[in-house]
Amino acid sequence: MNILLLLFIFALAGFLGFELISKVPSQLHTPLMSGSNAISGITIVGAIIATGASTGLNFTAILGFIAVILATINVVGGYLVTDRMLAMFHNKKKGK
Repeated sequence: MNILLLLFIFALAGFLGFELISKVPSQLHTPLMSGSNAISGITIVGAIIATGASTGLNFTAILGFIAVILATINVVGGYLVTDRMLAMFHNKKKGK
């Protein structure tokens, strides 16, 4: 019964997330992307804690290590995309 509730919450969050993201205007994309990158930093901290709490090299340690890597890629990639988008709005110097 518990797994069904978790699957229902996951599916509901997925549909809700899709609806929210599809309704965001392009002007708000960059600030929201920066905010979500900051939240993803919390994911890295949680993954590090989960990895450190495991004893030895077991499934939890491997899964935590993979979570650290994926969350780090997500944060770095998000900041690179945000930086590139903000660079599009900077005034170009005259003569270039």
